[in-house]
Amino acid sequence: MRRYPSPSASALSFGPGPLSTAIKAIIVANVVLFVASSFSRIIIDELGLVPFLFLRELRLWQPVTYMFLHAGMFHLLFNMLALWLIGTELERIWGTRYFLKFYFVTGIGAGLLTVLFALLPFGFAQQVYGSNVIGASGAIYGLLLAYALYFPDRPIYMYFLFPIPAKYFVLILGAIAFYSSLGTAGGVANATHLGGLAVGYLFLKGRPIHPLAEVKYRYLKWKYNQVRRKFDVHAGGREDDRDRRMH
Repeated sequence: MRRYPSPSASALSFGPGPLSTAIKAIIVANVVLFVASSFSRIIIDELGLVPFLFLRELRLWQPVTYMFLHAGMFHLLFNMLALWLIGTELERIWGTRYFLKFYFVTGIGAGLLTVLFALLPFGFAQQVYGSNVIGASGAIYGLLLAYALYFPDRPIYMYFLFPIPAKYFVLILGAIAFYSSLGTAGGVANATHLGGLAVGYLFLKGRPIHPLAEVKYRYLKWKYNQVRRKFDVHAGGREDDRDRRMH
């Protein structure tokens, strides 16, 4: 943890705080596979999600393994940054077990919906059939949907410039993903993004947001602050002031 010389330095804080248990494990797994795939293209070919191979050769592992592969450094960086910024508070509210369950359900569900999308009798869908889909974006979009439900009015900086309430931010991203999925260039990734949003919504619809979750979060936040005061460290996580921003 970083130490700050005085409480006033908290205005310089960035992000939701230290890496939580599940997020740390997910990031490590993604980085390890990214490094490994940099030395061997076979990893991408075997573990990426290719709808044609998934259906014809029953490569049933692909809807899971594709979530841990990335096409480049920036692809990995932005996905892991989003995971940390959005997922940290959700894991604190839900707990590690439920967070991992949600992450894998939305990621795998997004992959399976991508396969179904590839079977549609349209040109923009058929391009996906033989494509190799990789990346954690399906699960990330599911987390973004959950974040917007829990913190609908929390401002998020779009393109790091324009503050938009989370609920509208998700709607904008969903509209962009839907429109792009109908084109001939961006249908692969955006079909998966839409899948993550859809699965995340359906999953949470079956588990209504309960006021006890907020009580639990407040209690854990209080305990965290007690430790902070004891060791004189800066507290990460949610702030209650209206001017808080996510970058």
